Amino acid sequence: MGTLLPKLYKLLKGEYRLQKGVKQGIMDLKDELESMQAFLEKISNVPLDQLDKQTNIWARDVRELSYDIEDNIDTFMLHVDSPNETKKDKFLGLITSKCKEMCSKVMTNHNLGKDIKDIKIKVKVVKERYDRYNTTNVTPKLPASVDPRLVALYAKGPNFIGIDKASNDLINMLSTGDESSKKLKIVSIVGFGGLGKTTLAKKVFDELKVQFDCYGFVSIGRNPNIKQVVKDILIELNRPKYLSFDVVPLNERQVIDELQQYLDNKRYLIVVDDVWSTSQFWEYIKCALEECNYGSRVIVTTRNYEVAKEVTKEFVDVYNMVPLTEDNSKKLFYNRIFGTHFELDSTNNQLVEATKKILKKCGGVPLAIVTTASLLVHKPIEEWSQVYDAIGFEAKDQSVVQNTEKIMSFSYYDLPSYLKTCLLYLSIYPEDYWIDHESLIWKWIAEGFVHEEQGKGLFEVGENYFNELVNRNMIQPIYDNQSGFVHGCQIHDMMLDLIRNLATKENFVKIVDIAHEKHNSLSKHNALQIRRIAFHNQDENHGLADFQMTKLRSFIAISCGISMMPSLGSFQVLRVLSLDNCRVDGGLDLKHIGKLRLLRFLRLNCASLFSKLTIELPQEIGDLVDLQTLEVIGFRLDTVPVTIGKLSKLMRLKVRATLGQQSNIPNGEIEKLTSLQELDLDLSLGSIDNIELGKLTALRKLTILVGQDVSMNALVESLSGLSRIETVFIWQTNSMTSCWEGWMPSRQLRQFSIPLTELPRLPTWMNSSRVPHLSILDVGTLQRVEAQDLEMLARLPKLCVLKLEIRNELFSWTVDGGGLFPKLRTCDMKNVQLKFLPGAMPMLRELLFTVRPSVDGAASDIGLENLPLLNDAMVYLNGEGATDRWVDEVEATLKRLYVKDAHPNHPSIYIIPLD
Repeated sequence: MGTLLPKLYKLLKGEYRLQKGVKQGIMDLKDELESMQAFLEKISNVPLDQLDKQTNIWARDVRELSYDIEDNIDTFMLHVDSPNETKKDKFLGLITSKCKEMCSKVMTNHNLGKDIKDIKIKVKVVKERYDRYNTTNVTPKLPASVDPRLVALYAKGPNFIGIDKASNDLINMLSTGDESSKKLKIVSIVGFGGLGKTTLAKKVFDELKVQFDCYGFVSIGRNPNIKQVVKDILIELNRPKYLSFDVVPLNERQVIDELQQYLDNKRYLIVVDDVWSTSQFWEYIKCALEECNYGSRVIVTTRNYEVAKEVTKEFVDVYNMVPLTEDNSKKLFYNRIFGTHFELDSTNNQLVEATKKILKKCGGVPLAIVTTASLLVHKPIEEWSQVYDAIGFEAKDQSVVQNTEKIMSFSYYDLPSYLKTCLLYLSIYPEDYWIDHESLIWKWIAEGFVHEEQGKGLFEVGENYFNELVNRNMIQPIYDNQSGFVHGCQIHDMMLDLIRNLATKENFVKIVDIAHEKHNSLSKHNALQIRRIAFHNQDENHGLADFQMTKLRSFIAISCGISMMPSLGSFQVLRVLSLDNCRVDGGLDLKHIGKLRLLRFLRLNCASLFSKLTIELPQEIGDLVDLQTLEVIGFRLDTVPVTIGKLSKLMRLKVRATLGQQSNIPNGEIEKLTSLQELDLDLSLGSIDNIELGKLTALRKLTILVGQDVSMNALVESLSGLSRIETVFIWQTNSMTSCWEGWMPSRQLRQFSIPLTELPRLPTWMNSSRVPHLSILDVGTLQRVEAQDLEMLARLPKLCVLKLEIRNELFSWTVDGGGLFPKLRTCDMKNVQLKFLPGAMPMLRELLFTVRPSVDGAASDIGLENLPLLNDAMVYLNGEGATDRWVDEVEATLKRLYVKDAHPNHPSIYIIPLD
């Protein structure tokens, strides 16, 4: 509904010629849909099992109705915007009539040719029904139940397995030196639901509370009442005095004053469990804590990393919970089933294999482990596989499973509606799947889930959505080791079960996965039309031919044989077509691609990296006027059709031909794609003649592979004027150029990589005033470098990755600790001998550099001990004519000094002799 309403506003803005009656009809439709949206917003925050059946049915029908109306509006706009359309008014009247008709009855199968009189009657019926919509009835229908998290407050013995280290770390964070021992200190524990935050906080609380004058542990939940929370704290601190304390006649200030007065001159320990937002709540609590300076401590638990940072912003103390190790997972699992004295018989292969399979599903989450173990108590091992197949949230007769689902679903129901939709969409991916976050965001955009915000592009807004899901611990980010940036994500298996369950109930997506019995086929008796479908690891269509594809919006195939895909001509309103890592040995028929007029996302990704299969993009691809993303990867693609220049809305173009094959781009067509934000082309054997990249003024990311015959001067010149460019990644084998010196980059530049290029020296624009956001820099080979060049790079405030090589003799440079390279994580400087003073490169994890040791093997004067976070060091030994014994002595010296003795992080050191 949030996607549909803006389109109705657009129709009313005057961009389309509307007859008076038609315009009034659209206004009536908009008003009713706004009311429906408000109702749906409220019920979306209530768990499905707590809504009465009638409300669930109505909500489902309204959602289905909104899909159909949007399909018709999109089709109408497509025809009206088409240059060949001449009968706009007549078509608009028909479409509007259909929208009115569908709105007047919560059914979507009425014919467009209904009599207007009949439509008016049905509109009246809908209005009468609308009068009966009563949002005050949208309340939980189940009897009040005990919060399942309460059990964690009374956890003992086996439930504390695996948190000893976390407990010690947290206690150390709460400790302070002599100078600040009297100051209030706040520490946050952050992690997703079920990870054991409450259990950890309770264990530390119990260990430390005897050291304080008073102490209290309170849980607050999603919608706290400030006065009640303060009363709960007071009761915890002094039960006899405050148990009957009446806060009703008092305002918030008076209640907080009471807490502040009680805490005055006392050393206290308070745990505030399950904080969901800071807003006014935390500001109120903080008022009572700020004046207390007697060594008091506060522990806060939360699922949201942004909340954790906000709560502890003055202390910079956030403890990130991590899943249990494999060994601790086994201990917790077996202790819950067999008792604390159980000893594993490693020869029992059935037990070992079943345990391995189950614990992989649980992923080190204590709540999931305990829940699953509770289902297996007193069951023979032979039946464990049956229980495993039911793991998830299907076994509603099991109270422990219900509690697990309830705890994990708290986070889902706390999401704003637009994030709920984005999260449910993640159910299209298989278990343990590495999800490229950029591709995911472009799918969200194609589906209409990402809403425009003033001053921001759609991708930027989508990135904010993604980051918010990461911060709320709903998805697990995957970081690039070199830069530390997020470049993908995964979903915890239990979270995936939750959102798949929700997506199925709401008819959001249908999953067909051969690895799961409950998702391995399509039922012929689905009551609702399938809107999205995702196939995993399929070679057959499993009844897909029995379904009409006329209302399908997304078709996703991951690791499938292309033979299972229906004809493209069977789709009518498809927005997303993604064939990822698919086997296409039998060929891929794209002859009907031009009929997918509403298509916005097209990804064709061959499973074989060295595929010899040639794919031909037909000329009709130019008819996809709404296409936003086009990706062709892993095929042999001899040419791109000239009609590509007609894709005026295309924002992402990625064409990667098979290694060694040719991809020719038609002259004069790329620069017509003025909406393009990302361009990724493999033209290593292709043509780039006359491509004027400077006309792509919206371009943010450029990745291009070019042959040696391409003029780098012309290419660099064509980049001038790209005021929004953030990423420049150009591969050209064995190229030498000085043209980058005259280039004027955008201030937004974040990555500049020309790894196979040789430059005379560093361009002067690589400084903090010209490119303050530069984070990744790979300049290939430099013919010459001076100390001031490296000092210029060292002052780049956000530089995370630096790669360069000096062509001629070894260059020596000392890195002092005066704030140089403050964010650098990866330093790769070949033929540069470095020495590190205290404070140099404080964030460095990976180091590659060159050393010319003395003949006696002494190589200690490097200063690696001054790089506290170093994990790996690759040392190139520059010593002409060095013997094997000499190399061994140097290696022994380095490892003795930096692995065993001097370095606090004990990094791995690799020695590579150079000829």
